[in-house]
Amino acid sequence: MNGDIVLVVLIIIGLIGRSHIITTAACILLVVKLVNLDRFLPSIERRGLELGLLFLTMGVLVPFASEKITYKDIASAFMTWPGIVALLGGAIATYMNGKGLDLLKVDPQMIVGLVIGSIFGIIFLRGIPVGPLMAAGITAMIMKVVQLVMNRLP
Repeated sequence: MNGDIVLVVLIIIGLIGRSHIITTAACILLVVKLVNLDRFLPSIERRGLELGLLFLTMGVLVPFASEKITYKDIASAFMTWPGIVALLGGAIATYMNGKGLDLLKVDPQMIVGLVIGSIFGIIFLRGIPVGPLMAAGITAMIMKVVQLVMNRLP
């Protein structure tokens, strides 16, 4: 019953914050629970991120499939400074995702803070959730910076 209340609160927060993603996700999970389909929750938890990332990646790749991106556009990724910066950004992001995965393996309880922080980011900062690995990667980086600063203080 406690989970139902949390989901209703998330629905209300999502409505107030005009976050359709949070509202819809919480509604679907509440329906799954109320219709006694709880046995599917572990599968949703295990495969939900994969499916979400699959659809996110498909959405990003549509311009390739629809031929809106040309060979010239691809070449410019290697020959222009914005393209090179984008390549660097992609490489750094995947590196940080790896560090986030390492952090979650060492301290899996951090997922609670990451989820709540992501909800705040969605509602109050109009952010878009793309996965806990990036949030964990940023958390790992912040923790490393704080450790460095704390070790240098007298």
